[in-house]
Amino acid sequence: MNYIDRFLKYVSFCTTSDENTNLTPSTPGQMEFARYLADELREIGMQDVQLDSNGYIMATLPESKVESQKSKAAPVIGLIAHMDTSPDASGKHVQPRIVKDYDGKDILLNEAEQIILSPEKYPELLHYVGQDLIVTNGKTLLGADDKAGICEIVTACEYLINHPEIPHGKVRVGFTPDEEIGQGADHFDVKAFGADFAYTMDGGAIGELEYENFNAAACTIKVHGVNVHPGSAYHKMQNSMRIAFQIAVMLPRWETPEHTQGYEGFYHLIGMQGTVEETTLTYIIRDHDRARFESRKRELEHLVRKVNREYGEGTAEINLRDQYYNMREKIEPVMHVVERAKDAMTAVGVTPIVKPIRGGTDGARLSFEGLPCPNIFAGGENFHSRFEYLPVQSMQAAINVILEILKTK
Repeated sequence: MNYIDRFLKYVSFCTTSDENTNLTPSTPGQMEFARYLADELREIGMQDVQLDSNGYIMATLPESKVESQKSKAAPVIGLIAHMDTSPDASGKHVQPRIVKDYDGKDILLNEAEQIILSPEKYPELLHYVGQDLIVTNGKTLLGADDKAGICEIVTACEYLINHPEIPHGKVRVGFTPDEEIGQGADHFDVKAFGADFAYTMDGGAIGELEYENFNAAACTIKVHGVNVHPGSAYHKMQNSMRIAFQIAVMLPRWETPEHTQGYEGFYHLIGMQGTVEETTLTYIIRDHDRARFESRKRELEHLVRKVNREYGEGTAEINLRDQYYNMREKIEPVMHVVERAKDAMTAVGVTPIVKPIRGGTDGARLSFEGLPCPNIFAGGENFHSRFEYLPVQSMQAAINVILEILKTK
């Protein structure tokens, strides 16, 4: 199976994760996809293929015969990607199609609903003029995050199996569930994986190479109100929704995702559910700088205390949970791992774009668990969106980079 057909097969599985189920994997579609992948890995010739009850897959590509004859052992390199797709947009009934030889103009994704992917709004499209783009019908995400990464890993391993003359060391492959809800590394057994270092194939556009990411926390603020008939509510009603709005507007409006870039952090309100009696605000907090990250958490706690002083103790309660930390401090002592990826990109004609991740990957937590794990591009654009697309040529470039990383000199 060629890599395009492989990817199109992968996106037929609905693997949207859900943080509210308290299960691992959080949704049944992920386990269905995991079973398919485990069977495929066995079929292409991978060894020690294991699928556990939590939906984690591990497999081995043994070192090549020519490599096994050398006196010095090559490092064991890991390749990791995640099976789930983001709950930010529907991943059900994905209908991909390929736009051949993109001409730089608007792409009509859905004629009936006039949904258009336009370079006016998404100027990065113009980087791919003349290339083939896999797009959606404008109603779902595509799933390149991270099924493109899985596809590239499987395709590269299959190529090495079919070309035993290429020297390479032992390779370990890991596919995880629930990365999009911050739980991808929860049950990943680093010791059993047994790699010296690894790469997540979970970046965006071609050339991206990342070893810095956000420090991340999740925050839930629950506001309790008092409901009384509005006709007799004077000095009695306490509208939890209005109090919740008060908390939201006290945060700096410019420190949000739509107003920040580069190393700038933010508060992001991702959910609000409420009635007069009770309202819940759900935030994520992000910052590359650890001190500023801690300051952001303290600010939210301060706002909750302020509301409780005004409306009475217990009106608002806050729950903060750290999700992951900036992997930079764990990667810097082993920068040869990053240099290996940079050299591989250069060797296959890809210009490395070293930049901080405005997000996180499984690799962030795994780096803190003793597995240095920078992030490499998977090739897609507009992740988590109905306007997601994947240049076919970027997938091929990612496969080439993997092969170059794994080759021994």
